[in-house]
Amino acid sequence: MAERLAAAASWDGPDLLLRLRVQTRARRNEILGTQGDCVKVRIGAAPVSGLANAQLIAYLAERFGVSRSCVTLVRGHSAKIKLARIRSPVRLPPELGPVGTK
Repeated sequence: MAERLAAAASWDGPDLLLRLRVQTRARRNEILGTQGDCVKVRIGAAPVSGLANAQLIAYLAERFGVSRSCVTLVRGHSAKIKLARIRSPVRLPPELGPVGTK
């Protein structure tokens, strides 16, 4: 798992870059762990008019202990595979385990 997480997450100074595989229209929002070279995340919203991306940003902000403005989608706005930047995360979700060093 550690090798797959290393491929899915990396530090850019104090920022955490996460490669995400997002499943929309799920029963609940949750981080499932790694799948291939991505972190799999389920989001309840449908991928319509940016609703799923907005819910993803809010969910990641909550889980990493930062404000919504600290979470940005760098790539993949309309794709299942996305690259997210989390500025100076306060905490790491236990589903991810240790994410390298800062």
